[in-house]
Amino acid sequence: MTEITGKTKIYFIVADPIHQVKTPQLINQLLVARQLDGVMVPTHVSPAGLADFVRGIKGVQNLGGVVVTVPHKTGIVELCDALTPAAKAVGAVNVVRRQSDGRLLGDILDGKGFVTGLASKGVCIQGMTAYLAGAGGAANAIAFGLVEAGVSQLTIYNRTVSKVHEMIARIAQAYPEARLEVGSENPAGHDLVVNATSLGMAPTDPLPLAVQYLTSEQLVAEIIMKPELTPLLEAAQSKGCRIHYGLPMLQSQIELMAEFMGIEK
Repeated sequence: MTEITGKTKIYFIVADPIHQVKTPQLINQLLVARQLDGVMVPTHVSPAGLADFVRGIKGVQNLGGVVVTVPHKTGIVELCDALTPAAKAVGAVNVVRRQSDGRLLGDILDGKGFVTGLASKGVCIQGMTAYLAGAGGAANAIAFGLVEAGVSQLTIYNRTVSKVHEMIARIAQAYPEARLEVGSENPAGHDLVVNATSLGMAPTDPLPLAVQYLTSEQLVAEIIMKPELTPLLEAAQSKGCRIHYGLPMLQSQIELMAEFMGIEK
């Protein structure tokens, strides 16, 4: 794309806040590389404005799709006209495609993206015990992804315990043999420790878990991309842990997102 014209296909990424997103850069690079007339625009929408935003995009006939991130992955579920089986099971959406009739179809790629991102760095999680902090849309997707990839046990911690019980019930319905536990802020005794919350994006955020219990045998992973070295990863490094940044999860999803939104090779 050399210029935006009346034929340009529009893609949005919707978030609150929006400053931290990396998806527009990667999608726009992909559009240029494939010589496609399209552009992704970051769109700052609050939770209170999400329903109005969704109603508005249904009438945009040159809309290619929408990437959905914090904090809208669960809120947008009921605003979609249809969901893929994965999005329905997880209860979250991070990419939306506008059908030719204006109906919106939602899918979730976070779980697959997270596991593939680990694999891209040489990490095979099959047989690992995993600890997951968070119970939002990304956390739900990653929980499903970890179980599907073969972790031997998954412990989930969230300050609102009822959300953890809801997650476990959904996962158990899809994977009856999975070993699932409600956790505390203490991540000790797990091979893999994952922060799937947004805590760490702002300098004043508290830590998502009790870092004093981390040990050097553990791998500590983030989904946050900015800052790259979050306070959790910094604390994990000081304990001698291996760390895994947030960006590989997104990089692993870009091709999947592009395919879903019809950005063809």
